[in-house]
Amino acid sequence: MAQSIRKPNPTLSNSVFDMFSMKGKVVIITGSSGGIAHEVARALGEAGADIALWYHNNPSAKELAVELSSKYSVKAQAYKVDIKSWDQVAASVSLVVKDFGHLDVMIANAGIPAKAGVLDQTLDEWHDVVNTDFNGAYYCARAAGEVFKEQGTGNLIFTASMSAHIVNIPQQQACYNAAKAGVMHLSKSLAVEWAGFARVNSVSPGYIDTAISGDCPFEMKEAWFSMIPMQRDADPRELKGVYLYLASDASTYTTGSDFIVDGGFCCP
Repeated sequence: MAQSIRKPNPTLSNSVFDMFSMKGKVVIITGSSGGIAHEVARALGEAGADIALWYHNNPSAKELAVELSSKYSVKAQAYKVDIKSWDQVAASVSLVVKDFGHLDVMIANAGIPAKAGVLDQTLDEWHDVVNTDFNGAYYCARAAGEVFKEQGTGNLIFTASMSAHIVNIPQQQACYNAAKAGVMHLSKSLAVEWAGFARVNSVSPGYIDTAISGDCPFEMKEAWFSMIPMQRDADPRELKGVYLYLASDASTYTTGSDFIVDGGFCCP
């Protein structure tokens, strides 16, 4: 008789609340200076996760770490990391594992926008976006993946963008669009490569009311709202649920997926 290659199902709780619990899990969140990362950190902290907050220039992550520890009685610590540097990323992942004991989830969230079209941006500006949004995401994935493979288990979540699916107008941002499309496909590729020891998924937010879009002209935002079926951008708290789902045991059969949260922008 042929032997089945079927792997056993995970041991799961009958309680949906237990499935969404993050107690005992250690999470790295990159780009933790504000915006989406702050709200995701609050969601996972409230669910019981211990959290390593990575930031580059803005040290507000230190204040958030104090808030999470005080409010949710979890361990939270801020780390200054330039994700454009492989050496810093690799060393910082090792430090987190040393400080927290293990690593369950890497959320590769850090990213910067493109401020001009291809012919209007400098080569340095192109490289800055690609090195942050794509190469930086890859470095985080690779460093965490090495830990996950050694542990035999892990969970990687990328922040992609609806710009991985469509071309935004009226602004020109081919560099950002291409980088985020690369992140989404990297996520799917790693989901297949790492299926034996880790899950990999991505979230593709639409327009979110954060500092990254705070300096956009009124007319540009009005053009966005006219194309969004819900006719508004999102409060970053509206992303909490999808990240908690992907980070928790509620999503143990979910890998290689991209979750668009865009108010319906990509539907037409």
